[in-house]
Amino acid sequence: MAIITYREALNQALSEEIERDENVILLGEEVAQFKGSYKVSEGMLEKYGPKKIIDTPISEAAFSGLAVGAAMMGMRPVVEFMFWSFCYVAFDQIFNNAASVRYMSGGLINVPIVFRGPANGGTNVGATHSHTPENFIANTPGLKVICPSTPADAKGMLKSAIRDNDPVCVMENTILYNMKDDVPEDNEFLIPLGKANVLREGADISIIAHGKAVHTSLEAASVLEEKHNINAEVIDLRSIRPLDVETILQSVKKTNRVLLVEENKPFCGVGAQISYLIQDRAFDFLDAPIKRVSAVDAPQAYSKALENAQIPDHNCVIASALTIL
Repeated sequence: MAIITYREALNQALSEEIERDENVILLGEEVAQFKGSYKVSEGMLEKYGPKKIIDTPISEAAFSGLAVGAAMMGMRPVVEFMFWSFCYVAFDQIFNNAASVRYMSGGLINVPIVFRGPANGGTNVGATHSHTPENFIANTPGLKVICPSTPADAKGMLKSAIRDNDPVCVMENTILYNMKDDVPEDNEFLIPLGKANVLREGADISIIAHGKAVHTSLEAASVLEEKHNINAEVIDLRSIRPLDVETILQSVKKTNRVLLVEENKPFCGVGAQISYLIQDRAFDFLDAPIKRVSAVDAPQAYSKALENAQIPDHNCVIASALTIL
């Protein structure tokens, strides 16, 4: 184990996979000479050269389309978006082409591609740079969606994503890039996609979250135990599609109460889908209505004060949990 940042864990994953497989490349705006907008690719141009670490023009449609074509021909491109908000510029390439080629070809052509970058609010960059589109992307069959919340998950899940034969969208968080934690120094450290992680065992309520909301939920769970004698179970989904339904249902059947937490907008959010699954498959185990904590349903505020109020904090989670209990 080594204590490194989330950013360094991503760098490790990319470097190890480039060294393991000659078909892996990284491309995107400023990933090479500038070392990445968030310094995820720092040192990689010097180590692997411009044929592996490729600076692109400012055209997500162009370089995403190029990468999809390369993946169809056997490469394993990793595409970095400076913000996931910019994926909409490449909508046709990702949602129409990358997601559909395997099915359109009767399984003859795979598209082993990774799209990755930050997908979060909270950094005061305004509505056009702060989308959290994991629910939107997961609505498209053929695309996988993962949201690593820790440095170890960032490394293990990105490596699994690169080795996957289907398109995988990796939702990172700029606020987590500096987070430090233990990460295995193992080139074969892989975390399977579609497997949730029970971070805290509990008996009174299941708090289910993904991404940065996991840390908000853990903070809330600590306060609930210390001040209210409430034993909350916290589940990190890690993967939105495929979704670990079994782990979710096992927790619900144990605690009989559910709180879903996300920094996404509430309408048609990830929590809405999970809420449906729970009531459909575990209704008789529920002792209270399912509650959701989400961001305020409005375009992301630019004002720091307003954005802080828009994104749920641990106090929002605590208040909702107490209502359920």
